[in-house]
Amino acid sequence: MANRPVCGWRPLTTDGGLARTWIRALPGAGRQIRLTVAGQRGLGSRVAEIQGSCDDLFSAVPGALAALLDAGDVGGSAAVFVDGQPVVDVWGGFADADRTIPWQRDTIVNVWSVTKTMTALCALILADHGELDLAGPVARYWPEFAAAGKDGVLVRHLLAHTAGLPNWDRPTTAEDLYDWQTATARLAAQAPQWKPGTAAGYHSITQGFLVGEVVRRVTGRSLGEFFAEDVAGPLGADFHIGLPAEYDHRVALSIPPPSRDEDYVASAPGRTAAAAAGTGIRVRDGNSVAWRRAQIPAASGFGNARSVALVQSVLACGGTVRGVRLLSQAGCGCAREEQFRGEDRILGMAMRYGMGYGLFGSTYGWGGWGGSMVMIEPDARMVVAYVTNQMLEPTGDNRGLEIVMAAYDGLSWRLRNGKLPTRPRSCPMADPRWRSGRTTEIHGCCSRSPRQGTSSGLPPTSGSSSRQASMAGYVHSLGGTASGPLPPNPVGCRLGVNAC
Repeated sequence: MANRPVCGWRPLTTDGGLARTWIRALPGAGRQIRLTVAGQRGLGSRVAEIQGSCDDLFSAVPGALAALLDAGDVGGSAAVFVDGQPVVDVWGGFADADRTIPWQRDTIVNVWSVTKTMTALCALILADHGELDLAGPVARYWPEFAAAGKDGVLVRHLLAHTAGLPNWDRPTTAEDLYDWQTATARLAAQAPQWKPGTAAGYHSITQGFLVGEVVRRVTGRSLGEFFAEDVAGPLGADFHIGLPAEYDHRVALSIPPPSRDEDYVASAPGRTAAAAAGTGIRVRDGNSVAWRRAQIPAASGFGNARSVALVQSVLACGGTVRGVRLLSQAGCGCAREEQFRGEDRILGMAMRYGMGYGLFGSTYGWGGWGGSMVMIEPDARMVVAYVTNQMLEPTGDNRGLEIVMAAYDGLSWRLRNGKLPTRPRSCPMADPRWRSGRTTEIHGCCSRSPRQGTSSGLPPTSGSSSRQASMAGYVHSLGGTASGPLPPNPVGCRLGVNAC
C-alpha cells in the first residue's frame, strides 16, 4: 500500500520496507524530481496513502499532503483549482482520532474561520446585485443597530473588522451563540470599543453574526440559507453553514493538538486560558451536534478542500465558475479593496483587510483555527485550499503554507511554459528570487547537486538558500517578516494566535 505510485510519484528507495525517496518523471529526456519524506512528531517512518487526482505539474501538492500525514497529522484534504477546474483534488489519512475510519472523498470537517470567506462572498454578491450598499450604514438595513452611537457604522466596517465590536460586552459561551436573535440583539445594543473605521480588531465570532444579520434583513433568509440556495447549490459545492443531520456521518471531528484535550480554547494573544474561558470556544463545542446545526457564519462551516476551492474560484475567475455567474468582474474586485492597513488591536500585529478577506500581496484569503485555509491568486485564476481535522498549536503551524508553496511549484511550471492567459509578472512565482528559492532537485539535463531532504517532505531547495529561508521570503513578499518564526498559516491565521 505504502510503496505504490501516487499521482505520478513512484518509490525509489526504502527504509524498513517503506518508501523514503520518491521520484517523478518530467516532460523531456532524463528529467526527474526526487522527493524525500521524513517522519516527525515521533510516529516513526511510514508513508501515507494519498487518494484522488492531480495534474502532473501540480504533483508536489499530494506529496506535501503525504508529508504532513507522515509527520503525524490524522487526516486532511488539499485542492488546487485553476480556471475554475481542479488540477489537484487529493485526500488521505483518517477521519477519527483512533485512525480506524479512512478519510473519504466526501469527508467534511469544520473549517472554522475559513467560513468567513463564504460569508463575505454572500455580502459581495448582494452588493454586486445592487441589493446591499457596502458603503452604506448598517442601520439602513438593521435599524436597531443604530443604538449606542453606531449609526455611523458602515457595512464595509463589518467586513473589515473595523466596526469596533470584536466581542460581546459580557462573557459569552457557545450555547449563547446558538440563539441567533439573542446574539444579534446584544450586538445591536452595545457600544463600539473604538470609533468605527478608525482601527481594526479581529471580530473572530461577531463578524459572522453582524454580516449574517445584514444578509437576513436584506434577503429575508438566514446566511446559511442564502449561501445554500444562491452559492453552494448553483455551484454544486459540498459546503454547509448549518449542517443538516443527514450529513453527520461524513464529519471528521476536530482533534486537539498533542498534549491537549477537548477543553482546548481558542483565544487571542495576550489572554490567559482563565481570561478566555468565559468567551472562548472549546474544541468540544465545535464537535457538538448543536454547533453543527447552528449557523455561526464566522466559524461553523463544514466542507472539504474541494468545496472550499470551488466556491472561492468565483473570485479567482472573474465571477463565473462552471458556467454559473455569481459576480461581475467589478464585484470580484471589491474583495481586494483595502479597507485597513495597520496593527490589529486584538491580534497585536500588522494586518491588511479587504472586504471580508485578509490581503497578502497580490493574494488574499483567510485561515481557520486548527490549520484549514484558503488562498486566492486572482492573477493566475488559482485557488488553493487545505482542510484538516488535526489541530496544532498555532505558533509554528506552517501546514497551510506547505500546501500553498507546493501549488506554486506547479504554477511556476505553467508560467514558464506559457500556459496561463494572465499577467505572470503579478504572481509572486514570476519573481526570479522566488524561482531560485523554490527550484526542486532535478536530475538529468537540469541537474543540481543533491541535498538532504527537508523535514516537511517537500523536495529540497537548491543553491545556498534553505527551504525555510524561501518560505520566509514568501511571507516577506506578502507583507510579513522574513525574520523570526514563520506564521502558522499563509492567509489569515499567519497570525501566530489561537483565535477561531
